[in-house]
Amino acid sequence: MNKPSDSQPHSPAHDFERTYRQRVGSVGLHAFQVVCQETDLMVQADRLLEQETREQVLVCRGQIDGYIQRYPDFAATLEPWQKPVFAPEIVRDMIAAGSAAGVGPMAAVAGAVAESVGRKLLDYSRHVVVENGGDIFIKANGPVVAGIFAGKSPLNMKMGIKVPRAGDGIGLCTSSGTVGHSLSAGSADAVCVVSHSCALADAAATSIGNRIRSPQDIKTAIGFGKRISGVLGIVVVAGREIGAWGQVELVPLQGKKG
Repeated sequence: MNKPSDSQPHSPAHDFERTYRQRVGSVGLHAFQVVCQETDLMVQADRLLEQETREQVLVCRGQIDGYIQRYPDFAATLEPWQKPVFAPEIVRDMIAAGSAAGVGPMAAVAGAVAESVGRKLLDYSRHVVVENGGDIFIKANGPVVAGIFAGKSPLNMKMGIKVPRAGDGIGLCTSSGTVGHSLSAGSADAVCVVSHSCALADAAATSIGNRIRSPQDIKTAIGFGKRISGVLGIVVVAGREIGAWGQVELVPLQGKKG
């Protein structure tokens, strides 16, 4: 893998995009999309910031691609990265997240890019929501509700996660073994993780999802996930079953179709 493909949903792409990009809405913010190579972001901010977003995406991709050119195995390993860390901050964040969750660093790439872009945009906007392939960085004054996109599960977009006050920013990341581009060894319809580190939330969602083969695995997978330092909350959907732990509140979504 020469390029980090961190936000490309696959077939049926159009249905997937129309649905998951309705997950988070913030009243009073301007929404815009920025596509740069394989990176496809949906951003909400106090004003339109397309150029600033694109510039930060290019910085992130350049740093990640440069590290992969130096260490090609970084892009392919499914294990925590063990080589000496002489790397840009975003790469160090990915390495730390993968190590904490017990997965490869690329499991954290979408969340890491979302947070890096979001924090840069905070130079221009008090409120920011950056969604990158279902992984979301949020900086808002009050609680935010994000719909749970869970593919063919009957619970798809029927429930939302009410994220606590974000403070300096919070990550809400989702992994799925049945929907989208995420590499998962499990079969959960959705694993959502909340953390102050978006990279960690992304890696942890992958690691927790890898442990779910059936709804009966939800409890043990959540038990594993809550031991990952830095994880604040977890929601798992597998078929008709749902489990939750931590600083998340499940709320019904009004008017959403699964």
